[in-house]
Amino acid sequence: MTLPDAARPPASRERLNLPPLGFGAAAIGNLYAAMSDDAARETIEAALASGLAYFDTAPHYGFGLSETRLGAVLPPKVKVSTKVGRVLCPAPDVDPAAERHGFVAAAPFEPVFDYSYDGVMRSFEASLERLNRDHVEVLLAHDLGQVTHGVDDAARRRQFFDGGYKAMRALRDGGAVDAIGLGVNEWEICDAALDEAEFDVFLLAGRYTLLEQTALDRFLPRCAARDVSIIVGGPFNSGVLVEGVRAGAHYNYGPASAEILDRVRRLEAVCRAHATPLAAAALRFPLAHPQVVSVIPGMSSPAQVRQALAWAAHPIPDALWDDLRAQDLLHPDAPTPRETR
Repeated sequence: MTLPDAARPPASRERLNLPPLGFGAAAIGNLYAAMSDDAARETIEAALASGLAYFDTAPHYGFGLSETRLGAVLPPKVKVSTKVGRVLCPAPDVDPAAERHGFVAAAPFEPVFDYSYDGVMRSFEASLERLNRDHVEVLLAHDLGQVTHGVDDAARRRQFFDGGYKAMRALRDGGAVDAIGLGVNEWEICDAALDEAEFDVFLLAGRYTLLEQTALDRFLPRCAARDVSIIVGGPFNSGVLVEGVRAGAHYNYGPASAEILDRVRRLEAVCRAHATPLAAAALRFPLAHPQVVSVIPGMSSPAQVRQALAWAAHPIPDALWDDLRAQDLLHPDAPTPRETR
């Protein structure tokens, strides 16, 4: 895939050597809707044919299904990130068609949180087998944080830093992975993690987007100071930055509130005035930040692959970003893509 010059990462963002646009593979693990193996293969093959060369997955996505489907198709040359923090336990008695943890007709396993040293090692070895690889580029500890774990948060963090983190360091030191980090929906846990240990990268889902930029207040400046890269997941905030203002629009895995819809309405109006799809602006915006090395929207069909590529390549006038800032729709410190220099 080739992006316009303005969307290409500057040299300072290429240390992980990830392409600016990647493939989020939760949907091919049957997130919210079942798809056949053939449909998953067609989607992955369409992504490869379009030049996409970075795929993000996790054992949790379909309880091994996403990794297995990727492993059946991906060539060795593409880059992969996967995650640890859960182990998959056989669950032969589950209803094969049921929705569990958001995944429909998934593999017959139950995900169990385990951030221990042994749990991380077992999870990683199982992922390599499903992915049909002996190495992945990025390994991320999945879903740490207060929102996920509630009253168990402190204990989960301690288990990770006392055990799982050491396993991840050992895997990186041994060459089984190139980079380690967290894959989460909360920037606050990443910020706290910087006080505990050393990381290469964080995959932050939904927390640095056209709609939401509070990570600029503290977290992203700390990443810059520590030379930590960011992969942006959920650039559409669960769909509202594609769907726009309409009944049933989704934000952060649930119905969008009136406050969110009002802000989206204002974003839409500016984009419309500059003949730019809201989704195109949403996809391109995070890449302007010098710490962001890749953006990985979820894709569940060849049509969605083609659409993401079209949005990524859509020319966006500088005046759009200027108008968003003038209307207080961007954080004062948010960098923006510029077509002219």
